[in-house]
Formats: sequence, structure tokens, C-alpha cells
Amino acid sequence: MYIVTGGAGLIGSNLVKALNGRGITDILVVDNLKNGVKFRNLADCDIKDYVDRLDFIARVKDGQSFGKIDAVVHEGACSSTTEWDGEFIMKNNFEYTKTLLHWCQEQKAQFIYASSASVYGMGPVFQEAREHERPLNMYAFSKFQFDQYLRQVKGSLTSQVCGLRYFNVYGPREQHKGSMSSVAFHFHHQILKGENVRLFEGTDGYGHGEQLRDFIHVEDAVRVKLWLLDHPDVSGIFNVGTGRAQSFNDVARAVVKYHGEGAIEYVPFPDHLKGRYQSYTQADISRLRAAGYDAPFMSVEEGVPKYLDWLTQHPA
Repeated sequence: MYIVTGGAGLIGSNLVKALNGRGITDILVVDNLKNGVKFRNLADCDIKDYVDRLDFIARVKDGQSFGKIDAVVHEGACSSTTEWDGEFIMKNNFEYTKTLLHWCQEQKAQFIYASSASVYGMGPVFQEAREHERPLNMYAFSKFQFDQYLRQVKGSLTSQVCGLRYFNVYGPREQHKGSMSSVAFHFHHQILKGENVRLFEGTDGYGHGEQLRDFIHVEDAVRVKLWLLDHPDVSGIFNVGTGRAQSFNDVARAVVKYHGEGAIEYVPFPDHLKGRYQSYTQADISRLRAAGYDAPFMSVEEGVPKYLDWLTQHPA
């Protein structure tokens, strides 16, 4: 059995769908469906069972059996970067992940968990090393602290453990995220409403819309996960990005080109984001490549039209 926590979210549901594509349906999805619209991400997926996140961890702690576990892919977390209840964040993100790590070792199951590129803070170097890690909020700190914990215990591990530091993931099954959805999602809907595509004016020495991010299509992120599941001998903490930073203008132009209409409008940079905004991210993927992953990643020009095709076929 495969267990996917956060299985109704963006990356989790795409992983479930990809496992289905391999003929795998023996999947337990764990999530929090308080935001019930997330069910749509699983409506075309085939799974064995669903368990609420709190019920699941309680059953794990109680020693209840789930049968033979092949792998746990842990995507579930409170990902709000504005949540400052540190007690909640550390229990929900840090302690929860620690419990699953040790449980998977007991079960001799592969364990792949979501870390985050947010551990790097403002950068400017995005490489999996302690000297480059400067978390700026509780969410990032919870992810950073678990990575630190893993580094301490890695010598005693007997089955695969991988932490994946996602960069700017976009693609199908993210509609439930609302304001936290990708810029490609928002640009697409701005044009559908007859509005201009809106980008921030320049900041931190960058021109209007020229701030740079490492945008990775969710299909590419899922391919990395599938590769790791196929290579249980590979363990470690890995960046998951394309390795190439592209501008917000690149994303906007790709959306405008897809629709064949629309214009770009630059709006004043918000005061509350000054000094707290990542104007540049670019994953160093040399460690992932050294581990043997050699598949290419989609550029913005390739990935955005593919995503907009999906959005057109699956209107919210």
C-alpha cells in the first residue's frame, strides 16, 4: 500500500493520479477536508481509502495496523507563511513528520516528505547546505528543523528517506488554493475576466515584472517523486526545481500568447512585502542530478500552455 498525506492537495493529488496511471490503486489518502472543495482533486482518482489527518496519526501512534506499507509520501502540512502560532506549526509539521519518519523505519517503508525552498529565506544561494538556510517564518522553520533532525539521525536509517525542497510549483489541481494559487492561474483568470495581467513594479534592483523565480510544473515535481520511489537506494535532501530562474514577465507573456489577447499592467509593489519578498530563486539541482535523475524539466514557455490547456478543459 502507498500512503499519500496531503493527498487532496496540488502535489499529492497529482501523485495519486500518476500512481493510477501505473495501475496502482492500493492507495490510502490522508488529508484535512475542512476545505471541502479539495475533493474535486480526487474525483477522477481511484484510491483504497481516505482517513482524516488527525485520525491517521492517532492510529499510527496507537500501533494500529494498515497492512503492508510500501511507501509513505508525506505532503501534508500547514503551509501558511503567515501563521505565527509556533506551537501549532511545530506539532502539525515538525512532530507529525518525526512520528511518520520513525514509523516508516519500523515498517521498512520508503519515506518521501515535502521540505520547502522557503528554508533558504532570501537566498541568494539555493543549495542543500546548512550555511545557505535562513528560514524567515514559522512554516519555513518547521521544515528547516525537520531537515536538521534528519541530518542527525540519517546514520541510523535502514530504509529510504528523501526530503524534497519544492520551488514554485504550478499546474493542474491547484484551484482550491485561492489566493495562494500560482501566478499562471491568476493571470489566466484575469484575462478570462477581460482584465489586464497584473504584475508588481520593480523592486530590489529588478525592473518591472523582472523578479525571478524557479517555476516548476507539477508534472515534473511528480516525476521526481516517482523516480525516487523506483530507486529506494537513494536518500537525502534534494531541491526540486528546474534549475533555471525565469521572470514573472515570462509567465505573463506565455499566458497572453496562449489567449492571443490581453496586456500586462504593472502595479505598485506593496509596502508590507518590502524586505520580505523573494525577488530571486533558482534551485541548485546538482545534488539531484548526481543522484542519477536525468530527466529534463519544462520551461515556462512549455509548461504554462500545457497547464492552461488543462484549465480550459477543467473550468473552476
